[in-house]
Amino acid sequence: MSAERVHATTHEVNVAAPAGVVYGLISDAVQWPLFFPPNVHVERLEFDGDSERLRMWATANGQVKSWTSRRVLDPARRRIEFRQELPASPVQSMGGTWIVEPLDASRSKLTLLHDFTVAGDNADDVAWVERATDTNSRAELANLRQLAERWSQLDDLVMSFEDSVRVNGPAELVYDFLYRVADWPQLVPHVSRLDLTEDQPGVQVMAMDTVTADGSTHTTESVRVCFPHAGRIVYKQTATPLLMSAHTGEWSVVPDETGVTVTSQHSVVLRPENIESVLGPDADVQSARRYVREALGRNSGATLALAKKHAESAVRVL
Repeated sequence: MSAERVHATTHEVNVAAPAGVVYGLISDAVQWPLFFPPNVHVERLEFDGDSERLRMWATANGQVKSWTSRRVLDPARRRIEFRQELPASPVQSMGGTWIVEPLDASRSKLTLLHDFTVAGDNADDVAWVERATDTNSRAELANLRQLAERWSQLDDLVMSFEDSVRVNGPAELVYDFLYRVADWPQLVPHVSRLDLTEDQPGVQVMAMDTVTADGSTHTTESVRVCFPHAGRIVYKQTATPLLMSAHTGEWSVVPDETGVTVTSQHSVVLRPENIESVLGPDADVQSARRYVREALGRNSGATLALAKKHAESAVRVL
């Protein structure tokens, strides 16, 4: 007989925000990489209005794990049940429930339940999963509480934008330039250092130093998930500059009949408590939005221009 037993965990937090706000944040799983520190990327595979299938990438005890989950959403009861269909080792099964309960009109309680089994119920593997579940759940609930309690400011604190260039060259060469991020210190002037690990094909963990317009250096750490057949590279910064509490993005390479469109997309959550120390006593959220838009756009625009030059120069040489 199977030796596996079901392990269960409970995490909860009180939030000074309406229950509807809290439920809205947990129901939009595609945005989780922007809202939850462990989540790197979420792809919605199916959605019928009540249930959805998701492919998820997240960090767990310093490793990047990926799995497929099905979620059933119940907005009337403010509950979301989830069950992993293809768990990541050493997990054999994993599921649970998000529960949002109103305490009054402006306060709510959020509970996150997990149940899981591990193949063979190996003690070391069980401890690993318990540690990952506890660490990630605490990080998710803490960040969600902070975001929800700033719900009236979220429209100003969350920003998304993109820049594009047209390339008269092969999409494969553009994608190759963006994928070979380990070569960027030799190819991209604003990148001064980059350390890369790719233990899983297409999953890149990197630390990068970039030089800003004023000559200072910013260090960021990121996880990138690469989809070569779709011409996409998505990423999540796991260590961000002071002005941002979260930063996700995507490089996309889209060919058509006349050439290639290459787009760099950014989504950011600003960190308002650091605005004054970084930008000065007269700065406000709008100042921070302009600063971040300009800084990120300048760097990604420079990289787009270099990718364009790389592809078009190769065509001329051929």
